[in-house]
Formats: sequence, structure tokens, C-alpha cells
Amino acid sequence: MSKQDSSFLIRRIHSLLGVIPLGVFLVQHLVVNHFATRGEEAFNQAAGFMGNLPFVIFLEIFVIYIPILFHGIYGIYIAFTAQYRYGFPNTYRNINFVLQRVTGVLSFIFIAIHVYQTRVQVFMGVDLDFDLVADIVENPWWLVFYIVGILATVYHFANGLWTFMITWGITQSDKSQRIMGYVSLIVFVIVSVIGIQAILAFI
Repeated sequence: MSKQDSSFLIRRIHSLLGVIPLGVFLVQHLVVNHFATRGEEAFNQAAGFMGNLPFVIFLEIFVIYIPILFHGIYGIYIAFTAQYRYGFPNTYRNINFVLQRVTGVLSFIFIAIHVYQTRVQVFMGVDLDFDLVADIVENPWWLVFYIVGILATVYHFANGLWTFMITWGITQSDKSQRIMGYVSLIVFVIVSVIGIQAILAFI
């Protein structure tokens, strides 16, 4: 396999992992967190259900953490080696190109800190419940950090859906890419609302 073919294959795997399983997990995670809008007990029940799934450690390692590490580390490599272009005629796409890489780096940092503040703390004996998250976002700086992190991660996922469809040859025409752009925007708005409502519910 040539270096070009190898790079193309890795980029396809990188793109696929961003949607499945990571994109699916992102939406599921925010939906579970959204139970906080129904009260402390509702969130604790939802979080407890997810935390007590069979083989949860195996699932977290092989379905979440390893894909995140591969997608994140290779994504950072792409971000710092990409050829950035500015100006017309494709200013909008150029902006999305830059934002995809910037939000990718921000998302990686955000997820790493979030995992430490929640999952690592659980392994150290702290209960994963409403109070754990509420104690974190009680600090206004952490609240702002979480809001920015959620928006960056959701944007990276939503815009990543658009690039995924191109990378895998599903949307090839300008029209299909334009339609997918609208779909990605709708996904960004809906998932962002879910995520922001969820984190604000812990205040």
C-alpha cells in the first residue's frame, strides 16, 4: 500500500470514528445529562443506569476512550499540518475548514478535563451523581468552560457529519453538499440546545 493510499485509509477511519461511535456517544451522553432538567433524582437514575450497564468498563475503553484517543491525536496532527486558505470564492467553506480544526483541538482538551473530573473521580471512589457535576459548574469559570466546550464539541461533530459524507463519497454534487450543510446546521442547533439546557440544569 502506497503512502497516499495509507493516508486516505487513515483519514476515512478517522472520519468514521468521529460519527460512529463518538458522534453517537456524544448525543447519547448529552441526552442522559438532559435528565438533569427534570431534577436531581431523574439525573441520578439515568446516570446510574448507564453506569451499571454490563461490561461498562470494556465498553468505555474500546468504544469510547480508544476511538477518542485515535480520533483526537490524529485530528490534532491534521489541524497543525493542514494548508489553510483564506478569501473568496469559498470563504464560508474556508471558515468551516478552520473552525473544524480549532474546535477539534478545543474538544480534545475539554473531553480530557471532563473525563478527569467525572470518570477518573469515580474510579477514585467519588459518586457519579448530580452533586458531582453541580459542584464543578458552581464555579462560574468552569461553567463558562463547559458551555464553550459543549458548543465546540457539538460544532465539531455537526460539521464533521458534512465532511464525513464527502469523505465517504456519499455527497458528491454541490447540491447534495449544500443540503447536507443545512442538515449539519440543524443538528448543531438541536444538539447544542440539549447540551446547554443540560449543563444549566446543574446550577
